[in-house]
Amino acid sequence: MEPIDTLITARWVVPIEPDGRVLEDHAVAIHRGLILAIAPTREARVRFAAEELIERPAHVLLPGFVNAHTRAAMSLLRGAAESSSFDYWLNRQVRPLEQRWMDAEYVRDGTELAIADMLTSGTTCFADMHLFPEVAAQAASAAKIRACIGLPVADTPSPWAGSANECLAKGIALHDEYRDDPLITTALAPDVDSSTDETLLRVRRAADELELPVTTRLVEERSLGGLDRKQVLGRLEQLGLLSQLLTAVHAPELDDSELQQLSRVGASVVHCARSAMKLGLSECPAATLKAHNVNWALGTDAAACSNDLSMLGEMRTAALTSRGLSPTLSPVPSHDWLRAATLGGARALGLAEVTGSLVAGKWADLCCIDLGRAHTQPVYDPVAQILFSASRDQVSDVWVAGRRLVEDGRLTHLDLEDVLRRAQYWQARIRDGLEPPAGTL
Repeated sequence: MEPIDTLITARWVVPIEPDGRVLEDHAVAIHRGLILAIAPTREARVRFAAEELIERPAHVLLPGFVNAHTRAAMSLLRGAAESSSFDYWLNRQVRPLEQRWMDAEYVRDGTELAIADMLTSGTTCFADMHLFPEVAAQAASAAKIRACIGLPVADTPSPWAGSANECLAKGIALHDEYRDDPLITTALAPDVDSSTDETLLRVRRAADELELPVTTRLVEERSLGGLDRKQVLGRLEQLGLLSQLLTAVHAPELDDSELQQLSRVGASVVHCARSAMKLGLSECPAATLKAHNVNWALGTDAAACSNDLSMLGEMRTAALTSRGLSPTLSPVPSHDWLRAATLGGARALGLAEVTGSLVAGKWADLCCIDLGRAHTQPVYDPVAQILFSASRDQVSDVWVAGRRLVEDGRLTHLDLEDVLRRAQYWQARIRDGLEPPAGTL
């Protein structure tokens, strides 16, 4: 028998690749953090001698979710700013709070709270876009979760950097620090609205030289003085940033020519359904992205606007609203939603070769969901059950690079009591700085 570290058996295994496949009574063999093989359980028991055997007879085993866009530190503002007006929410509530309170300690504590939230709901990889990226990287590394850390670039001064030059210098230094790290990668995250052409050209050169993904927002904020979508896309194309390295977050309803542009160059789009709906912003329907063969992923955005960092909830909301947004297009199948929440996200972050699907040779980033509950029985299609019925409390186990970070629903590496204590500390500090309820402003 072949000695290995871990053998996980499950009622169903959904590998994502090949597309649309569900394997019954299969097992995943893990050795040295990597997926060694996926095989029928009976065959795997004969072939492998595992140091640890984990049996999950009523569960579905699948790749861990990839949250392709969040601002993790803003979990400390969950529920602090609730308004029906996006302008009021952003300019009168969120920005003043962050300007007052944001520092390295705030980012560390907020990021750890977000990681605890994401891990226990099945996320094994997240993309962060916030100031103090070195602190977020440290928090993710210590928690042993996979993360793609956005390197902010803007000409306007911030508490983290006084200029675009300082942003790029700090960002490239952070990239170099984690260049060979198996869990932490980086992406350039320019703010197109507040960056000059010269700055964006430097971003493009850095992306080309370092082969770094570039992630930026396409959301229209005309009331805030921002460029409209067509101007942003045209500018990105003119400056050479419209490429396969680009991931567009919060893409509004794109027309055929814009979708063809993105598809032609191999760019990705991150769909953040819940935050967009709550803030009254538009998103490009997933069915339209699929019809144009654009790689699309899912992200929760920050807990300050979506309130929930669970990718299960994000998938469900996006799937249920997609049909209403695109009633004339064929519905997006359940497997496609799951693919967007895993491999689609990995592709958007430049990580598809190492995570996002259960394939021999990739890192063992997995989550296990218990479908043996009353509200997820009977099971005709486990993927549809994940999408439309399962809840985050059914996530029993989570592994990143073969290390079990959630066991029977409990965090194994993070001190949850300490994380919550620090969140309550911030809540007490921030509460005194809140404005009265905004009503319907």
